[in-house]
Amino acid sequence: MLKIDEIIIAREKMKNIVHTTPLDYSKTFSQLSKNEVYLKLENMQKTGSFKVRGSYNKLMSLTKDELKKGVVAASAGNHAQGVAYSSQILQIPCTIVMPKGAPLSKIQATKQYGAEVILAGNSFDDALSYALELRDQIDATFIHAFDDDAIITGQGVVGLEVLDQLPDVEAIVCPVGGGGLIAGIATAIKEKNPHISIYGIQTAACPSMKQSLLEEKPITVEALPTMADGIAVKKPGQRTFEIVQQYVDDIVTVDEMEIARTMLLLLERNKLLVEGSGACSLASLLYGKLNLTGKKVVAILSGGNVDMNFISRIIEHGMVESGRYARFTITLKDKPGQLQNVLNSITDLDANIQAVNLNRIGKDILPGYTQLDISVETKNHEHIEQLFKVLKEKNEHVTM
Repeated sequence: MLKIDEIIIAREKMKNIVHTTPLDYSKTFSQLSKNEVYLKLENMQKTGSFKVRGSYNKLMSLTKDELKKGVVAASAGNHAQGVAYSSQILQIPCTIVMPKGAPLSKIQATKQYGAEVILAGNSFDDALSYALELRDQIDATFIHAFDDDAIITGQGVVGLEVLDQLPDVEAIVCPVGGGGLIAGIATAIKEKNPHISIYGIQTAACPSMKQSLLEEKPITVEALPTMADGIAVKKPGQRTFEIVQQYVDDIVTVDEMEIARTMLLLLERNKLLVEGSGACSLASLLYGKLNLTGKKVVAILSGGNVDMNFISRIIEHGMVESGRYARFTITLKDKPGQLQNVLNSITDLDANIQAVNLNRIGKDILPGYTQLDISVETKNHEHIEQLFKVLKEKNEHVTM
């Protein structure tokens, strides 16, 4: 098993290479969760996530001959950027295989770190298969995303930083995908102080580590679509599983609604852009998934690499789920003053109109009528119900 001394050595190796990320106390989230909550801001790490820690430590463990031949990895996101950045620092050849559907922003970011990017297959599994073939063809070293001792050791530096920043921490809550991050943190924490609790958080769409612990061996689960794609790993690693089984106190799940609301809260209250996988840890505290009250808790915000095209959808989804945004479709008689009456009804109830669209032609629109699609910013779900009730009383047909 890994030892704390190895993590301490890894920390020395990456000095001046990676950031010691802030640990930020949040009064808002402390009040909402009834705990003393601190946020470990790995979304502010170089390359936008914790992945660079493990990648750099792994590359530093290679021989001169291995470094000269270069490295290859498969990833659609944070691991790709971590390996590419580390390779750039060490000035070695780096090839990243991504699936063809990978976001353009992540492809460009990886290229900017100097890596050669190859698009292969339509899924991560396809990209992984090609990367392993390529490794054999070019005699490069394959850099696994999580199931590697050097990778796990590098991620464990996060745990050492937390102990320095908050020596009396009582619990740490960490997102879990393949298990590299929590395995490293758990090793560092439990070997220093076994009384500190370690909790893992997975998306309910892909609870592979949770199910593996129940089966007492790594198993493959079916994954549903999730905004926490960074931790949507169908099967955890063997090494990470063994460490989690030994050190982690419990693993719970959060759903898509809880993730979306938490991402929105982080943006709105703390001005932090955090990806879905990174928000899972805080979501577990806000939605009472763990039996924690009055504790000093650190939530690991593991990354902040959100596709720009996805941010607006996340914001809208989170606002809808929290009752901050609603859309109504209203059928009106096509007469002067009808639209103004609707607008007055909405503004009288202190809702903020964001968009209005009138349609006079459509298969469900009769002659002499018009269909109004209207988007409004609201206060909460009760406010939406009040709006809906008033609009139904004054108009012939209203739907949400």
